[in-house]
Amino acid sequence: MKRALALALGLLVLVGVAVGYSTFAADRNEEATVERRPLDLTARGRLVFVDTNRAGGHRTVADTGLDTPAATRTDSGLRCERFAVGAGTGVCLQTRGGPLPGTDALIVDAETNVKRRIELAGTPSRARVSASGNMVSWTVFVTGESYNKTGFSTWTGILDTRTDYTLINIEAIPLTVDGKPYHSPDVNYWGVTFAADDNRFYATVGTKGHTYLVEGDYANWEAHTIRDGVECPSLSPDGTRIAFKKRSGKATWRLHVLDLATMRETPLAEHANVDDQAAWLDDNTVMYGRDRDVYAVPADGTGAPRLLVTKGASPTLLR
Repeated sequence: MKRALALALGLLVLVGVAVGYSTFAADRNEEATVERRPLDLTARGRLVFVDTNRAGGHRTVADTGLDTPAATRTDSGLRCERFAVGAGTGVCLQTRGGPLPGTDALIVDAETNVKRRIELAGTPSRARVSASGNMVSWTVFVTGESYNKTGFSTWTGILDTRTDYTLINIEAIPLTVDGKPYHSPDVNYWGVTFAADDNRFYATVGTKGHTYLVEGDYANWEAHTIRDGVECPSLSPDGTRIAFKKRSGKATWRLHVLDLATMRETPLAEHANVDDQAAWLDDNTVMYGRDRDVYAVPADGTGAPRLLVTKGASPTLLR
């Protein structure tokens, strides 16, 4: 009887191991569904993102279809920490090694061929391209490496691809806070997002413990604050709302959407900590990176988060 019982238990263990191995193998096979070739950054409806699942910790630009499994992707081989694209123009923030480490902002064409390299200090943080592809922005940490800690310093730049005019750091832009000209040595900008006219832009400016949403005018080169407590803004495709992260604790943020006409804030149904500059999947849906995956959630505060891409970050939908 004991021998029969032992044999039965042994068989159960073997079955469990077999099932576990099959599940593990299936997961591995799903994660390995990768095609390697140049991307087409004009292919509307494709989701472009940074693949975080490469061996050795390397991150590369990839894309996928919205109707494909979350682990399926096409890998370009272009190494990037952050990536954004608009109308076939992309910006890739790539860590630069050597005796003076820093970041390179690579401007790439629709097939991810590098057309220009801009040398920056610091480590990659944020990247954006306007819908037209005319305006490019980046943010790097020049000191510190997290928005969670005090004492960090950022450089945020803007490139006009029509003229190649480049501002490595926009912190000298004339700033108005609460209707008054403002000057302070601790001013930091991060997380630019562009309007459809390629002139108006939004960003966060941090100073004296505040994180203001600012509206900038590129042609007149000026900016003014709109609201306090807004970080990493992302303008909706219709230009009416801004998705942003709002401090919800000492070291946590929750995603919100701000209606620019009414200034009404709506907390989104993602309750986990999100330290990312969100993007818009469409006019009704916000997407973002969390825990090395990409999720989407309704922009009106209803529903629940849904997984878009496993092992991904920095998403952009090609329009």
